[in-house]
Amino acid sequence: MRRQILVSLVLLGSAVAANKMTAPQLADLARSNPGELISAISSTFDAKELKNGTAWTGLGPDFFFATESNTQPSLFIDGSPGPAMRQFPGTLLWYVAAKIPQVGRLHSFYYLVDGIKFGGRLDVPAFDELSYQQPGVPAGVLSDKIIHTSKIYDGMKSEYWTYVPAQYNAKVPAALMVFQDGGGYILRDGSRPALNVIDNLIAQKKIPVVIAVFINPGDIAESPGTPTFNFVKAYSEKWHRTLKDSMRSTLYDTVSDRYDRFLRDEVLAEVGAKYNIRQDAYSRAITGASSGGICAFNAAWQMPEQFSRVISWIGSFTAIQWKEDVAVPDGGEDYPEKVLRESKRNVRVWLQDGCEDQENDRYGSWPLANIRMANALKLKGYDFHFSFGKGTHNSGHGAAEFPAEMTWLWRDYDPSKTSEVYVQEEAEKSKPPFRVSIVNRGTQ
Repeated sequence: MRRQILVSLVLLGSAVAANKMTAPQLADLARSNPGELISAISSTFDAKELKNGTAWTGLGPDFFFATESNTQPSLFIDGSPGPAMRQFPGTLLWYVAAKIPQVGRLHSFYYLVDGIKFGGRLDVPAFDELSYQQPGVPAGVLSDKIIHTSKIYDGMKSEYWTYVPAQYNAKVPAALMVFQDGGGYILRDGSRPALNVIDNLIAQKKIPVVIAVFINPGDIAESPGTPTFNFVKAYSEKWHRTLKDSMRSTLYDTVSDRYDRFLRDEVLAEVGAKYNIRQDAYSRAITGASSGGICAFNAAWQMPEQFSRVISWIGSFTAIQWKEDVAVPDGGEDYPEKVLRESKRNVRVWLQDGCEDQENDRYGSWPLANIRMANALKLKGYDFHFSFGKGTHNSGHGAAEFPAEMTWLWRDYDPSKTSEVYVQEEAEKSKPPFRVSIVNRGTQ
């Protein structure tokens, strides 16, 4: 009966709650017009998430949580008790508004129901004001989608967008930043609000005027019979992955300079024909998540004359493309040793990962791989920062601290210079290497 009432109320909900609402809007509705709340919750959250106890929404420090339960659930945020949940009369629906004042970082939550842990998420970013559009801050212009057909990858077609800040002056060469899996960064109200961060930090003069290129992995489906198609097709069949996913792995996970040449000689040459972009590595950055993270590091490692600034989220420094191509001797899991044994590159690197990142029986351990990378960079004196949290294989942590990452990456940038020898920060020099402890196997 309670579920029937819940469904009926949802169907009768007004048009006011027809679209997804923000946490402050839901909180205001709960105070001022609770009769509309159930419809608003239904339109804001997925029914499965409500049932599984994983529904949440946040805007800055303001959060709203909702779940279904037969008895009152107790909310815990970052392991500490949160505000008491309230029940919508005649239903199984419970809800509460909450404040999480620590913005610019990752949080977690879960419920206790009858003393048993239920639902929750480990990847709940609280964005600070730099991740939102601010009054008076001029916004740049995002281009329409551009399709590029590659020669280096035998006809592969790639989508990309360019973002030109409002402060761009064609007479003054701009800095450059390239984003892998770029389509995931271009929505201002999305989970990776990079455009807002770029606008705000340029306005505050914390980063230079930077033209951003957001590029998606390519698609080889329209070039059957080419060497690239044959390789990607064989890989997809071998590992039971889609053709498009296999093309992404071939691009991003391969430890070679092929993708970097594709960027330099094709895509960035195309962008450079339209905009006045600086050519010095000092003024060029690159970033990505997961396989896009190792791709970003690989680009700077293979071509430090093109890129000297790197941000890697949950980077796949693992054996994904190991020995898939007989002409490529190394896999991503070899990068810690490459950093230790090969000549030092002049690069600045921000690494991010979480202790709940994935363990894979084919490719290896993401957390341990990133810890190994961080220690290798530290031991060789690189200018690096390692942000290690409690998250999973998810972009929430990296996105939450993206303003801090960008500020650190571009710190002390001087447009009159074309180079700088990066040195490890004194604060980092005084710290020991990273160590691990086993936290999920009892007390021993």
